[in-house]
Amino acid sequence: MTGYHTHQTRIAIAGVDDLLIRSLADRQQFHDPRGHAEHLGISSAAWPLFGLAWPSGLALATLLARREVRIGERILEIGCGLALPSLVGHRRGADVTASDCHPLAAGFLRANLRLNGLAPMDYRHGQWNIPLRDRERVGPLRGGTPHGSVVRGRFDLIVGSDLLYERDASGGLVAFIARHAQPQAVVWIVDPDRGNRAGFHRRMAAEGFRCAEVRLDTAAYKGRLITCERGALS
Repeated sequence: MTGYHTHQTRIAIAGVDDLLIRSLADRQQFHDPRGHAEHLGISSAAWPLFGLAWPSGLALATLLARREVRIGERILEIGCGLALPSLVGHRRGADVTASDCHPLAAGFLRANLRLNGLAPMDYRHGQWNIPLRDRERVGPLRGGTPHGSVVRGRFDLIVGSDLLYERDASGGLVAFIARHAQPQAVVWIVDPDRGNRAGFHRRMAAEGFRCAEVRLDTAAYKGRLITCERGALS
């Protein structure tokens, strides 16, 4: 984590052991001497956001802590940031792959796995906000690919938190979900009442998903769980 100020925090999640999480010290942390931010299209203001623990991620981690671990089920977390939900699922024995477009996310995940005495878990680079015509141009980062291999294959459960922060006019997020969801699949998105849900619902319906929303209001969090299902599910 050279060039960054970090700290460690013990995070309590109902139903499971606390997690010891290394995160960025604040939203002012930006150190990118190799120009990875520009190459990936991440602004200097947005660059540190992956490295903070957000309420929606904690809410999603709590939901996964309560969910039954199912043998043979593959779970993908997209836009994982510090990957609290993935860490919870991994600790409970679920087959989880964490993914993000930030080149530092994998390093923080490895550090947090070590801090909590957990075995290595799968991490993949996942970026949906690049038009198809530009994906070859973006390619691996200059000087190597610190973020590892890209997301491949299909998953039974795809989860994410606070992903609807922009309009997604190109439909890249939904296309990414549809590409990596099994024909019979469930999607969970925890959303802090952003204003882009209607468009997300329309695009998901066009991909064959049926979506519903449930409020998650507690003393600590105000938002909702968007659940989308495709195929005949038991």
